[in-house]
Amino acid sequence: MKLIKKISLLLLAVAMGCGAAQAQIVSTPYSKMGYGMLNDNVSSIQRSMGGVGYAMRGGCIVNVMNPASYAHVDSLTFLWDVGIDLTNLWSEENGNKGYNFGGGLDYLTGHFKLAKGLGASFGLVPYSSVGYSYGGDITGGSDSRSGNGGFNQLYAGVGYEPVKNLSVGVNFAYLFGTTTNSTLIQTSSSSYFTRSMKLRDWNAQVGLQYSLPLRKGNDMLTVGAVYQPKKSFHGESWGTSYDSQDAKADTIDYMKMGGNYEQPASIGVGLSYNLNRRLTIEADYTYQQWSKAKYHPISGFESQDMRFDDRWKVAAGVQYTPNKRGSYVGAMMFRAGVFYNHDYLNYAGNNVRDYGASIGFGLPAPGSKTTINLGLEWRHRQTAPVRLITENYFNITLGVNFNELWFWKSRIR
Repeated sequence: MKLIKKISLLLLAVAMGCGAAQAQIVSTPYSKMGYGMLNDNVSSIQRSMGGVGYAMRGGCIVNVMNPASYAHVDSLTFLWDVGIDLTNLWSEENGNKGYNFGGGLDYLTGHFKLAKGLGASFGLVPYSSVGYSYGGDITGGSDSRSGNGGFNQLYAGVGYEPVKNLSVGVNFAYLFGTTTNSTLIQTSSSSYFTRSMKLRDWNAQVGLQYSLPLRKGNDMLTVGAVYQPKKSFHGESWGTSYDSQDAKADTIDYMKMGGNYEQPASIGVGLSYNLNRRLTIEADYTYQQWSKAKYHPISGFESQDMRFDDRWKVAAGVQYTPNKRGSYVGAMMFRAGVFYNHDYLNYAGNNVRDYGASIGFGLPAPGSKTTINLGLEWRHRQTAPVRLITENYFNITLGVNFNELWFWKSRIR
């Protein structure tokens, strides 16, 4: 037991160290466009199941995807969930192949009971990520392009069960972060251009879940739904231009983000079936109307060929636990999932799309409710109808779900 606790604390320290290094995304040129690559608030458990979660509920998971799930947590426990992501990327463009590696802290969340039928959650989860670096030769010189940064959500939410089997919830989040995209052109002189966005804003999401007991309560059918309203982002956006033959840098097209940059309305629905508390099957659908969201390109910095498409995603996953009260292998959780994502990014009429599959394992710590969740994910990304850059990812996700009896009153002997 002491060894398990030491391993858990070590993994937590590694996660914090990786997060401090801010190495949260593997390099991909697709993150150059828009707000970068979007995230879906999934935990390591959910990524191992294809990224499902709208209808997921239970006392041993922090499900940020649907705040209605917060109503279902053991009144005696406090949950901590820490996730780390490690990624290998193989890419190809016009016969040129590349390789990249990255990773770091993915998320940090907590979940606890407030009162009967009332639970709360808080934590830090990513909203979007930017990271890339590439270059090439041009007439009379060379150019190099790079980007970094991202937006994060510091959130707090509550879930409440007003009547049996029906729960509602809400998440409030503080959005913050900065993204920077840079271009360096070197000929007989050097020119340096940057585009920056600094976001400081709020976000909100509401959710609902309803469960229908079947077969005398041994099975459970659950439907879940979430809604995130359309809103204007608040912050600052600007471009900077510098030429080595000039003595100073020029700020170009500075503006407040309000009224010029938007987040679209988003809906998500899911359906799950739990068989005898051993087998869980879930399918989800997500839709975000990005084609109606405003996005103001910085003059002279962003390609006019870039635009937004409506984003939609389908995912399905399964989890199986042979026998929680049996042997150690019987108490393990086995997971698998698949997904297809029609992304919001479009370049020159070509939509960015990705699909993938995942497997995972929940490894219970002997003598406690803490679980170490290991996931393996393969993801393929490319554009259609014309293939521009093809990317293949192999992700390793590691999550530690600390489940401690913080509210248990010890008996005086």
